Amino acid sequence: MTAATRFLGIFATALMLSTGAQAADPAFKLGVVDTERIMRESAPADRVKKKIEKEFAGRDQDLQKLAKQAKDMQTALEKDGVTMSDADRQAKERDLAALTRELQRKDRELREDFNRRRNEELSGMLDQINKTIRKMAEAEKYDLILQDAVYRSPKVDITDKVLKALAAEAK
Repeated sequence: MTAATRFLGIFATALMLSTGAQAADPAFKLGVVDTERIMRESAPADRVKKKIEKEFAGRDQDLQKLAKQAKDMQTALEKDGVTMSDADRQAKERDLAALTRELQRKDRELREDFNRRRNEELSGMLDQINKTIRKMAEAEKYDLILQDAVYRSPKVDITDKVLKALAAEAK
């Protein structure tokens, strides 16, 4: 059984249960949350973004300096290469190749470290978002809250409420 098949089975079961519960209890309260939007627009998302940008700003600046150095070296080689001796030109080309490899290595490491840290922070943020949704569900007596539905009617979409609750918690 594939994950997609399992998901569809779980979703169908939840839908049948919610439909049955609605028929039995007209006060059934359903909410749907757009988690992706919350991960982009919430106060915790802004905090995480600023934290990570600050954490990696120094390394990014170093990388930009290295890129400028490589570009300047390339420009100088193109400009002065024809007047240099073959030995000097080859030495400069080797230096440029080494600098380019170092730049690529550092860029790759920066991206890997950035993605790892971002995923760590997003995981923690997702835990906070889920706790906020649970608190809100209990306080407002929701029977079922779904995340990331393909379609949600505006009357059951509670994403704005969750964003407001997260902003209030951030204060």
